[in-house]
Amino acid sequence: MSSETENKKVQFTTWVNDFTDDLMSWAYHKTSSKETAEDLVQETFLSAFNSFDNFKNNSSPKTWLLSILNHKIIDFYRKKSKSFSIIDNTAEDEAKNRVNDLFDENDHWKNPKEHAFEVEQHLLDNPTFNNVLEKCMENLPEKWRIAIHSKYLTTISPEEICNELGVSTANYWQIIHRAKLHLKNCIDKNWN
Repeated sequence: MSSETENKKVQFTTWVNDFTDDLMSWAYHKTSSKETAEDLVQETFLSAFNSFDNFKNNSSPKTWLLSILNHKIIDFYRKKSKSFSIIDNTAEDEAKNRVNDLFDENDHWKNPKEHAFEVEQHLLDNPTFNNVLEKCMENLPEKWRIAIHSKYLTTISPEEICNELGVSTANYWQIIHRAKLHLKNCIDKNWN
């Protein structure tokens, strides 16, 4: 084995040791799934190893690896949005009914003060809140969950999300609106 190849292996091993925890943390933050995060980080390192010669030190190794990981995350959500075939209409209808219960027949809040959001600094740093949010996200219909993840946890544009979900722009914004209302209602009930 040449010394150049050996140097690449040593350098790459150093990257794996130095950056695995950071990449895992980022992937878990974006997917809320330990298994998915592990798979995405493994795919990231595999891609980086296969294109190691393309790394020209124009950025830090960590930045380069995070860039690869972000592309893997985007691809994961694109594949996931294409993979669902038939949405459980019952779950979606139930969620719509729960959201519709918040409004009267004129589409006004039934109790606006009850639905005012309280602002808390660093809310996403609160582990209890994050657990509740994760559970509430799991209860969303799949299309709603994918739309929320894509909008707030990736860099995918609304137009791309509409294309991936196969919905119109108006329908997309309706999904986002209903999903946010459902999440708020769920968080209000489950988080002290």
